[in-house]
Amino acid sequence: MRETAKDIDASDSFRYTVYEMRNGCPALPVPAVSGISDREGEKGKLKEQKMTAEARKKEIEIGAGVLLYIIAWAVTSYGNVAGTVETVLFFLAYAALSFTTYWEQVKKILKGRFLDENLLMIIATAGAFFVGKHKEAVAAMLFYQVGKLIEQLSLSRTKKSIAKFIDIRPEYANLKVGNTEKIVPPQELQLKQVIVLRPGEKIPVDAVVTAGTGTVDMKALTGESEPKAVRTGDRLYSGSINLNGVLEARVIRLYQDSTAARIMRLVEEANEKKSDSVHFADKFTRYYTPLVILIALLTVILPPMIFVEAKAEWIYRGLIILVAACPCGLMVSIPMAFLGGIGAASKQGVLIKGSAFLEELTQVDTFVFDKTGTLTEGVFHVRKIVPRGMEEIRLLELSALAESYSTHPIALSLQEAYGRKPEKSRVEGIEEQPGYGVRAYVDGREVYVGNTRLMNRQGIFYQPASEAGTAVHVAVDGEYAGYILISDVIREDAGRLISWMHRRDLSTVMLTGDNEEAAEAVAGKLRIESVYAELMPEDKVALLEEFRENQMEGEKLAFVGDGINDAPVLALADIGIAMGGLGADAALEAADIILMEDEPSRIINAIRIARATLRSVRQNMIFAIGMKVLLIVMAFFGFVTMQNAIIADMVVMLINILNSFWMMKYPEHGV
Repeated sequence: MRETAKDIDASDSFRYTVYEMRNGCPALPVPAVSGISDREGEKGKLKEQKMTAEARKKEIEIGAGVLLYIIAWAVTSYGNVAGTVETVLFFLAYAALSFTTYWEQVKKILKGRFLDENLLMIIATAGAFFVGKHKEAVAAMLFYQVGKLIEQLSLSRTKKSIAKFIDIRPEYANLKVGNTEKIVPPQELQLKQVIVLRPGEKIPVDAVVTAGTGTVDMKALTGESEPKAVRTGDRLYSGSINLNGVLEARVIRLYQDSTAARIMRLVEEANEKKSDSVHFADKFTRYYTPLVILIALLTVILPPMIFVEAKAEWIYRGLIILVAACPCGLMVSIPMAFLGGIGAASKQGVLIKGSAFLEELTQVDTFVFDKTGTLTEGVFHVRKIVPRGMEEIRLLELSALAESYSTHPIALSLQEAYGRKPEKSRVEGIEEQPGYGVRAYVDGREVYVGNTRLMNRQGIFYQPASEAGTAVHVAVDGEYAGYILISDVIREDAGRLISWMHRRDLSTVMLTGDNEEAAEAVAGKLRIESVYAELMPEDKVALLEEFRENQMEGEKLAFVGDGINDAPVLALADIGIAMGGLGADAALEAADIILMEDEPSRIINAIRIARATLRSVRQNMIFAIGMKVLLIVMAFFGFVTMQNAIIADMVVMLINILNSFWMMKYPEHGV
């Protein structure tokens, strides 16, 4: 692996170096060290323990209720017991099954949020007792509690499954102390300490290799299956796994700031952010519950007045309507589908910060791309040197020396072409001019190296480049000295992404600070529809604001950038998608969706998963609501009993859960 400088454009106002890394293969088992945990892990364990305790409590409640129900049924059926004794026996079974439901409803009433499925079941079963349908009341509550247990276990299993394949937290670290090693929790590691990594061990914190060579599996971070070779000087990311070779590495980030910890925090937070569909389900029950109660009341009151039939029968039918209308399947299946979608995306190297962004991604009709570092690799190479009044080697030497302190991609390309280590002692008075270039004194001569804007600002007449590419103009002591033409390389999968979008009628736009010729050349090869070149960073923000103002209602706009220089634009877009978010702080903060590897085609994965998730949600809603309407109609005409209604609701819930659960196994695209 090599260290690669990359930036967005020649004219952009930030200059920096990040590390380009390819990753992963299937993870190897890592030995565990008991007693080592972290804050996020403890939080997750507490939640898991709470869910497990609630499920166990529900199981005990159901077990006790079933036992009392069997006793009551046996005594009343074979002991010729009726009247008060029968009522008491079935009431004991009912009380055991429904105590927590009543208690939860009391707490909800105090909070003013009691219009839900619990209220429907309480009214229905209590009413059944009132009209003498003791067995039906207990059976309905029994099936309801079994359904709630299945719901609880299914949701718990979904979260555990997601946690299993995205849990990249390391468990321990081998701290080097003199000539010995000490096993410590990753949280105790300090900056500049040296750790030892053996084959099969998970890398505990972000570090830089100081000794040894090997290969690293980063699949858990980026979704890429190909392992990456590492050697001295290469950066290691926490959560990846050392496959072979013993490595020594210097800690460059504390555990809580390392890649694994930050990604896990974001995934956990994503599960808490609700989408419009989830909010709809919550609002739906608030209006749905009183509507169903009204329908049940009208069923109890109106038919006896019209048909002069037994009031008790219509009361019972009204109670069955309440049971039949219980929206359990709908309420659990929607969040499960979104959880599965976020988990599937994480597995494929796409970090989505919440179900709201997953849903909004399906509404995006325009994708705006940054050029350098996003559609191109951000690695420049010198193609041509065009001097004026001096030799080519002298022009290149002055440029490389003037840029010798910069880590900008253009600066590194000049230094690479120069072919020797610049003598920095010959350079002084360096002044970087964001969006323009650099000024420095080389061997006592004032040298300007930059774009056409720099030449215009200094009042220097320059020679335009004769072919496509990024022209780096040079002036010495106020006189134009020529230009150096450099070029970038289009990413291998960028064309595949743009073609895929065009086939689905998605609009594409490219923004760049590069010159118009270079921008048009890239856009032409990729068949991008609209191009805006020679932009300053603030111009990109202004353009995006203009795009958003011209959007039609319901349309969304996504911006795809490298996540570092593009932070303001990423934050401004409806959906901000950051490329190569691995190790990039700004990407993790500013973007809504993060591609953990520098592969733009992963956007296809994100869109397909988002659409599949919304499709699953719509299917669940249509199926659940449709079945509720059918059951209510059948209950009105007396075609279903209370037990039949609750069993039907359980079946609907199980089908919806299965339809949601498959999202976690959603395959990667093969296009």
